[in-house]
Amino acid sequence: MPDRQPIRQPALKANGLASRVALCPPSRAGTSPPQSDRPPGHGPSWRKRRVLLLNTTFEPLTALPLRRAIVLLVCGKAEVVHGDSAGMVLHSATASVEVPSVIRLSNFVRVPYRGRVPLTRAALMLRDNYRCVYCGARAETIDHVVPRSRSGPHTWENCVACCTKCNHRKADKTLNELGWRLPVAPHAPRGRHWRLLAGLSETDPLWLPYLGEPAA
Repeated sequence: MPDRQPIRQPALKANGLASRVALCPPSRAGTSPPQSDRPPGHGPSWRKRRVLLLNTTFEPLTALPLRRAIVLLVCGKAEVVHGDSAGMVLHSATASVEVPSVIRLSNFVRVPYRGRVPLTRAALMLRDNYRCVYCGARAETIDHVVPRSRSGPHTWENCVACCTKCNHRKADKTLNELGWRLPVAPHAPRGRHWRLLAGLSETDPLWLPYLGEPAA
């Protein structure tokens, strides 16, 4: 993990910033940032924003909603490692804090053992790099290698990403009947941070040094 020094934030009252905040772009010299919950160009999208939460060891734990991350900062349970790359700031009536991109817990949290990664459409597409395993085109759906109509299980080992054209052509046939072959045998993904990556639709570039590469 990279050796990062968290950015210390001034102590803030939890009933101030955490209860009601406004998101504002960095102010210019001689001007005051507009006090608005929906600044121009950011609308409601900031409400869907996620913040990467690290353990004290800099191990990634999860992606938190922005509001939850702010509560952890305000209550002194976490500290900022990386702020927003655009310099966005949250304001309350009495305080302000830089919008975080990565935060780190103040106390170590033991993570329980996690078994097999759940099979979801998003996770499967990520495992196969959003490409059809049969022709290499952009994947749009999921195909069962051994069709369900022939007792094929819905498992990592029997599911692959597939384009619509190949999915229709394969239908309920087997690979032997079509003369097709898989480039690699499908299997359940594994890796230290794979669960976190599989559950995200997009990631902040500032997260990458902590996430590493997903392994399939």
